[in-house]
Amino acid sequence: MVIVNDRADIAKLADADGVHVGQEDLDPADARRILGGFAMVGLSTHSLEQARAAGRAPVDYIAVGPVFATSSKEAGSAAVGTSLVSEVRAMLDAEGIPKPIVAIGGITLERAPGVIRAGATSVAVISDLLATGDPVARVRDYLRALGDAANS
Repeated sequence: MVIVNDRADIAKLADADGVHVGQEDLDPADARRILGGFAMVGLSTHSLEQARAAGRAPVDYIAVGPVFATSSKEAGSAAVGTSLVSEVRAMLDAEGIPKPIVAIGGITLERAPGVIRAGATSVAVISDLLATGDPVARVRDYLRALGDAANS
């Protein structure tokens, strides 16, 4: 699956599977109109209020973060910790909104299981995949760790 960051127009031209937008990017409804109903649209959120609004938006998943400080990308907001992941999960469940949560920002192999236990459905990782010099092995480590966390 290929998800383009920020640019629904590029995602459409490239026939990508979807787009991920932030709070300052194209509105998710506009992204959905550009890409159509079958494309994946995700939205970054940094607070419970933004996550609540995302729950009502035409998005397929809600990204929460940055969970931890990150140097991979200028986040524009302070780290929110796993507590916000838990709060968003509780809010979505209480309001009957079955959207997955993608935790983003400063995710490492060591932190990922705790983020899943906090309520995230999945994690987005950049820097830590390159931490060992063997990204293929690192992805395998993530799959194992996340599988164990989801089953505990």
